[in-house]
Amino acid sequence: MKYENPILPGFHPDPSICRVGEDFYLITSTFEFFPGVPIYHSKNLINWELINYCLTDDTQLSLHNGKPSSGIYAPTLRYHDGTFFMTTTNVTRGGNFIVNTDDIYGKWSEPAWVGQGGIDPSLFWDDDGTCYFVSNGSANREDGGGIFLCEIDPFTGEMHTASRRISKGCGGRCAEAPHIYKRNGWYYLMLAEGGTEYGHMVTIQRARDIYGPYEKCPRTPILTHRNSPDSPIQSTGHADIVEDQNGNWWLLCLGIRPLPKVMLHNLGRETFLSPLSWDDEGWPTIGNGGVIALEMEGELPGPAPQPVSFDFEDRFETDELNLRWNFVRNPKRECYRAEKGRVILIGDGDGLSTSRGAPTMIAVRQQAFRAEMQALLAGEVQNGQYAGITAFYNSDYHYDILITKEKDGFYVCLRKRVADIDVVAARHKINYSGSIRLKIESDEEWYTFSYEAEDGFVELGRGRATLLCTEITHTMTFTGTYFGIFCENGEIGVTFASAKKLP
Repeated sequence: MKYENPILPGFHPDPSICRVGEDFYLITSTFEFFPGVPIYHSKNLINWELINYCLTDDTQLSLHNGKPSSGIYAPTLRYHDGTFFMTTTNVTRGGNFIVNTDDIYGKWSEPAWVGQGGIDPSLFWDDDGTCYFVSNGSANREDGGGIFLCEIDPFTGEMHTASRRISKGCGGRCAEAPHIYKRNGWYYLMLAEGGTEYGHMVTIQRARDIYGPYEKCPRTPILTHRNSPDSPIQSTGHADIVEDQNGNWWLLCLGIRPLPKVMLHNLGRETFLSPLSWDDEGWPTIGNGGVIALEMEGELPGPAPQPVSFDFEDRFETDELNLRWNFVRNPKRECYRAEKGRVILIGDGDGLSTSRGAPTMIAVRQQAFRAEMQALLAGEVQNGQYAGITAFYNSDYHYDILITKEKDGFYVCLRKRVADIDVVAARHKINYSGSIRLKIESDEEWYTFSYEAEDGFVELGRGRATLLCTEITHTMTFTGTYFGIFCENGEIGVTFASAKKLP
């Protein structure tokens, strides 16, 4: 059966998956965005529903004052003996920890902190019930780094053994994202190497003892697009694998879709799916010689896939925000008031450009090059207030269309904040009667900003898509573009919002 990649488009990096019976659960990284670690459910690996988050309380996830692309790094999801476990790293503060739950739809535990350092932690249970914790990093400054392993109590984080290095990788730089699997008496150690940019790759080793020594696959890397410059998919790596109920194996990995003709991407690292098979020597094979495609074919489990759409519309009909909405860092909850029929955003001192701040904004991922966001804003606008919608990468890279009030009346403005430039690029004076509909349209080259007037939408201006790309940020970043609704220095109501893919 044919299916299309990515299976989770937009900012969905570092996927991890587990299966419970005929149900698949998938999580991804979230970095400085809140809540942390979304949980998706599927029966067939293609149709995914967002059902929950692992980290929903400030006590579970502190992102205060974190820099862009800090926060939650690569998580791992596992299920053992009736309990779900998620382990990850908060690089803003605290390090590695584990949370657990008996109900994937319910509340997760408070973090159990782990003494073993590094990032990209994972859990593995052996046949005798022993739980192992594996991460990349260093036990001390002199050991040279690598992949470290210890026995652990996954409920408390208590290490039962000292950390031991089991591998230095397969020769590529930045050996990370370790996952251990057991098959036919072999312990397989899957890694990401080459860095999470255009040299990214998946490598694998195996050993008869969990502590090694590990031998590498003779075909390593088993997945990479570093030598496929014409592929519409790049930077593939950071994988996890799962066996379905029919005995077929699958690999999920991150990858990017660069903008045409430039090695730049604005949607973020996305989640891709590939069938996996095992050769006669017991090594995994992926795709076409280690290369995957936008359209692939495999014996998918579960019910036949339905047409996939990530379009989103919200009329705020309950007093709870939809799960699709995210915040930048821990939200100031007093700045949000959800009511039946609208949500009230209350702007305080943190604006979209506040470094390491928590702006009053609700945002959804941009999930296609050709996309549109609309929002209907309503309420009184005060002098010096700014309220509108934004194409937001981080505090130094965003385009905003907003309404504001000045001494001589109301204006709709296009504000551009890219790198060291912060400018109002266009402004139209309007007759504001208490509500306004704003729109962002995107394609592979431009973001276009419009507002609704009596005769339809009026274009205010444009901004280049390349200026909201990961590769051009002045510090290393790992996220993707969001469409958001925001308010600064005042209060505004939102009664309608939508985000959809355009033809």
